[in-house]
Amino acid sequence: MRGILASSIGVTCAAALALPLAPPATAADPGPAPTAEAATRAAVTAQHDVPGSTQSLPLRPLTRDRASGSAVLGLAPRAVRHFSLLGVIWDDPADELHGRVQVRTRAAGTGGWTGWQDVETHYSDHGADPDSAEGSSDGVHGATAPLWVGESDGVEVRVQPGPGTEEPGAEEPEGGDHSVLPPGLRLELVDPGDDTQESPRSGPMSAEASAASAVNSALAPLGATEIPALNGEQTREELLTLRGARLTEQQRAKPYIGPRPAVVTRRGWGADESLRETRFVYTSKVKAAFVHHTASGNNYTCAQAPSLIRGFYRYHVSSLGWRDIGYNFLVDKCGRIYEGRAGGVAKAVKGAHTLGFNTNTTGIAVIGSYGSKKPSASAVKAVARLTAWKLGLYGMNPRGKTYLTSAGGNLYRKGKKVRLNVISGHRDGFNTSCPGGKLYKKLGTARTTAARYQGR
Repeated sequence: MRGILASSIGVTCAAALALPLAPPATAADPGPAPTAEAATRAAVTAQHDVPGSTQSLPLRPLTRDRASGSAVLGLAPRAVRHFSLLGVIWDDPADELHGRVQVRTRAAGTGGWTGWQDVETHYSDHGADPDSAEGSSDGVHGATAPLWVGESDGVEVRVQPGPGTEEPGAEEPEGGDHSVLPPGLRLELVDPGDDTQESPRSGPMSAEASAASAVNSALAPLGATEIPALNGEQTREELLTLRGARLTEQQRAKPYIGPRPAVVTRRGWGADESLRETRFVYTSKVKAAFVHHTASGNNYTCAQAPSLIRGFYRYHVSSLGWRDIGYNFLVDKCGRIYEGRAGGVAKAVKGAHTLGFNTNTTGIAVIGSYGSKKPSASAVKAVARLTAWKLGLYGMNPRGKTYLTSAGGNLYRKGKKVRLNVISGHRDGFNTSCPGGKLYKKLGTARTTAARYQGR
């Protein structure tokens, strides 16, 4: 999606609720901006003609909360450049946003406004481990979950302090004034870019794109947009090639591994490899898989899934300050599997998905929100197929238990050895509602099915 001309915005605004014009890309947001924000961020962070961009807009006081007297922050209705995904970030990742974040957006195609939608405010638990280089970087921000809204050109937001919409099952933190919002609140409007322009499928690849593809060279040709599926016999042969020296005699004689599923590569979903940190970070093995939901809403088509993933990627890197997209894999509602964090789908890539348990694990995010909505049978089956293969590479039984050492979190102290399911939900390692109650209830099915795929 490309930005629209300022003159076009003016015509649109006059016709749609007489919205105030969005500021030019190089201009500051109207009104007095907090000094820290003015010094560190522009209101819009990309040029109009760049496919894929982020607009970052400081939130302003709108009114006062009647109960607490604290300021309600937000933005009045306004026209903006086209975007499809949004979230709210703030300065300190250690701060939590206790309150309610609501947005409404204007569809670019029809000019119609949505009703108010809630944005999931708890997202710090989807991230790098405490004290890790990635988690302690100066550029890391606190954030809400991203919300997919579809192609839009207008937005209104309000952030109300207070108890708000706490996650089911989440404990109330000790101390702290919940009437005070974290400093540096900004609205991030993400244009995931056009599929063909973000990552061209022909022509020479950049050094970063070549490196991201080369780590999968044992599975697919350089520049492949998809790693093809294999049957059981082919997968067992590949296992000997990939990990033969590390296999026990028993594993060589009878390897338990599910057939490799097809996986859309980063090149396949259009990753702009210049965004991420160049190096790849690995752990020693994969002992468990943590299942998540993206909490980004369910209003998407499977054809839009690559755009959502590009949006998550840009949000994680450009807005939250992570080194790459946090999840190792993503699964859409149609059951298609996508490569997440760069480093090689068969390798033990260290992700940023389950705070406290990113070492020796892999993170799989099902795209959508599954607190009240059931995940599709196709998505659950894809999780089973993926885990049967990925865990099988490392000799893990999907129906088994394993021990992991906590790096610190709100359930387990740093250094504690924890016995967990080999296929666990995010909430098993951190006090959170993720992956949503409806998806969590399907993990037993995923474990049984994955074990069957492995031949157990």
